[in-house]
Amino acid sequence: MAHSRSTVAALPLNDRLVAGVLALFLGAALVFGAGLANSTALHDTAHDVRHSFGFPCH
Repeated sequence: MAHSRSTVAALPLNDRLVAGVLALFLGAALVFGAGLANSTALHDTAHDVRHSFGFPCH
């Protein structure tokens, strides 16, 4: 029986905050970029994905 160990490196609070803010901006850019796109196919695809996740958008 093989045993494996894993270690978790704790990130400083500043690094976690930077990563969180960047993820928030990336997510907002994807949602609003696709939602407000002029391309009908892109907008409709984003709309259908929102509904498949159960996100009420209207």
